[in-house]
Amino acid sequence: MELLHRTDSYICIDLETTGLNPKLDKIIEIGAVRVEAGKVTGTFESPVNPGRPLEERIVELTGLTDKELRTAPDITEILPVVMEFLGESVLLGHSVLFDYSFLKKAAVNQKILFERKGIDTLRIARRYLTALESRSLDFLCSYYKIPHRAHRALEDAKATCALYDKLWEDFHGEEDAEKIFAPVSLNYQVKRESPITPAQKERLYKLLVRHKLITDYDLSRLTKNEASRYTDLILAKYGR
Repeated sequence: MELLHRTDSYICIDLETTGLNPKLDKIIEIGAVRVEAGKVTGTFESPVNPGRPLEERIVELTGLTDKELRTAPDITEILPVVMEFLGESVLLGHSVLFDYSFLKKAAVNQKILFERKGIDTLRIARRYLTALESRSLDFLCSYYKIPHRAHRALEDAKATCALYDKLWEDFHGEEDAEKIFAPVSLNYQVKRESPITPAQKERLYKLLVRHKLITDYDLSRLTKNEASRYTDLILAKYGR
């Protein structure tokens, strides 16, 4: 069965983050590739200051460092630029809901409407490449001999575009391909987080001074919930 309608105009998005939970973790790098009528017409890349120190495993994984990110823009600064680049395009990604969820949280916090459709190369690979031992982006790039510098946002986005082409070439004639390759609505529900209150900031400063602590966190960038969790951690470890 020939798939009649390939999505050949989209934006491939990839993020590097401090962890896997969009409710707790932060974006540290954004990469995107704009494809129109099957041709790359633009790219976007930016580091993002998470306002907190990176865990060593994230430094080792991505090569990004606290020193590099300290002078990078905050997500509140860079998100409007990202949204302008994305426009209303279909999003492509390898586990695209992961990247969408982080962007959706950032958008909700800035009162920006962000609803999109997406195509997931991981979903496609899981449907058709069942015999492979892994369907990770790194493994699939090796399988298809796609050049790939793993765990940097723009390089991952470029690799995902190439992977999408390979998957289309191999499987667009399958009986269920029109459904599997079709863009679907991306759904992630998240509530807006309020910024740290003046009272919370004052209490944190007092605790830090009292216990002679030096923090790598940018307190001004904490949300209300993050400030509460950070305060609780200090109290649990050092007392009042």
